[in-house]
Amino acid sequence: MFTPTRRAVLGGLASTVAMPALLSPAFAQAEWGESFDNQQANVQAVATNRPVLNPQAATEAEWALQQYSSVMARGGWNAVPDDTTLKLGLSHANVASLRQRLIISGDLQQSSGISNSFDSYVDEAVKRFQARHGIEPDGVVGKLSLAALNVPVEVRVMQLQTNMVRLQSLSNDNDRRFINVNLPAARVEAVESGQVVSRHTAIVGKVDRQSPVLNSKVYQINFNPYWTVPVSIIRKDMIPHMQNDPQYLTRNRIRIYDKAGSELQPTQIDWTTDEAVNFRFRQDPGEGNSLGSIRINFHNEHAVYLHDTPSKGLFGEEYRFNSSGCIRVQNIKELAAWILRENEGDWSFASVNDTILTGDRRDENVKNQVPIYFTYITAWAMDGVVHFRDDIYSQDGVGPLALR
Repeated sequence: MFTPTRRAVLGGLASTVAMPALLSPAFAQAEWGESFDNQQANVQAVATNRPVLNPQAATEAEWALQQYSSVMARGGWNAVPDDTTLKLGLSHANVASLRQRLIISGDLQQSSGISNSFDSYVDEAVKRFQARHGIEPDGVVGKLSLAALNVPVEVRVMQLQTNMVRLQSLSNDNDRRFINVNLPAARVEAVESGQVVSRHTAIVGKVDRQSPVLNSKVYQINFNPYWTVPVSIIRKDMIPHMQNDPQYLTRNRIRIYDKAGSELQPTQIDWTTDEAVNFRFRQDPGEGNSLGSIRINFHNEHAVYLHDTPSKGLFGEEYRFNSSGCIRVQNIKELAAWILRENEGDWSFASVNDTILTGDRRDENVKNQVPIYFTYITAWAMDGVVHFRDDIYSQDGVGPLALR
């Protein structure tokens, strides 16, 4: 595995990339120069087709750590008062604090100055900050953005230290094609030849039903799948549902089977007890199926997988930690077509869609199994841009960040 030297990467970043990492106000103008006048380009610069897992990831994280440590040594950044929502056109004393905070982080050019005016320059700087922190870049500094702005630099330094170690063990160029599910980012990347082919918004496990960190290979895709309900969901969700609504199973086309495979009726179960966990619950394919139209399988001891969902609206939420451990994937048809691309026959997006529209159950084994990684990366840097995500499962050792 080839990994560039630390000196080569750090030197290259310093000489060729406009650094958006944390710098003191004295360095902000040198950092950005006059390029900030091209505001839209600065927001777009946060986007990249490079994957989070790449051969330079650990070295770039080390570079970011140096920048943030430098800011910490200079006293960190100021807090932005959280008593007012700030947005374009507003004139308020808190905007001056916001400007100062954005200058220190390199999101706003120092020459923009400190004033009470929330102008178009501040609007673009806020959008850039939001994009780097996984927040919808709408330019409005509400509760979530304020919480991210006010995370102390000491916490960000600790996150970078922790994630640099994680990336050292993960960053590689051995896989020509692979899938990375970054849990705290609730994002899926399909990667080929060192470039992101597609990114997918995801719904991942709840805090009390966490999605696991794992390595595996995708071996099969199910079209129009059945959903066999896990015991944990029977106990935590299905029994309470049936206690409140005896028609829940019938309405959702969920059938009950005993150990011999004989179908039972819901009235044969005592829902005031845990008796239900002794039976198998299976939802029919089709409209309303909890797995949607596609399930992507890979061997793992946690019995998790990627799948579609009928609840598409959840992908538009800021907080996307709502599953019981499996990963719901937006635009999963595109991902399935990419996984099956090397299979015999036509597996274009249109063909995948046609297979679904037949309504028939079909299992397609993957000819060249695709490596898949469930990772926990809350801080990384790419092309000189430093990204952070909330430590949703409290694995960074810094305590909850309270962004959610």
